[in-house]
Amino acid sequence: MLIRKLADVPSAPTHMDGARDVTKQLVVGTADGAPNFAFRVFTIAPGGHSPHHTHDVEHVNYIISGQGALVDAEGRLNPLGPGDFAFVAPQDVHQFRNTGPEPFVFICAVPKAYE
Repeated sequence: MLIRKLADVPSAPTHMDGARDVTKQLVVGTADGAPNFAFRVFTIAPGGHSPHHTHDVEHVNYIISGQGALVDAEGRLNPLGPGDFAFVAPQDVHQFRNTGPEPFVFICAVPKAYE
């Protein structure tokens, strides 16, 4: 078993084309013996966003704090706040965007190959 506090997990800037002011913490992954999934926590600063992108795998997201939006392929902003879950299916074009004045923090669970 593993118990880890988020505050103890190092944070690193996300270097992806199209991303602005995004950091990532790898909370649980293959190095911890997780056989199937990786759990990452992203923090997006006010005004920041992930790339508007797609990929071959699903991911499930849980909003911890802040206000944001999940932007779809047509550019529509779907509001997200603390306690919300968001499922992104494979090949869905999407972007996470901070729409509030505070950091937008969420868990992102993906297959371990995408940790």
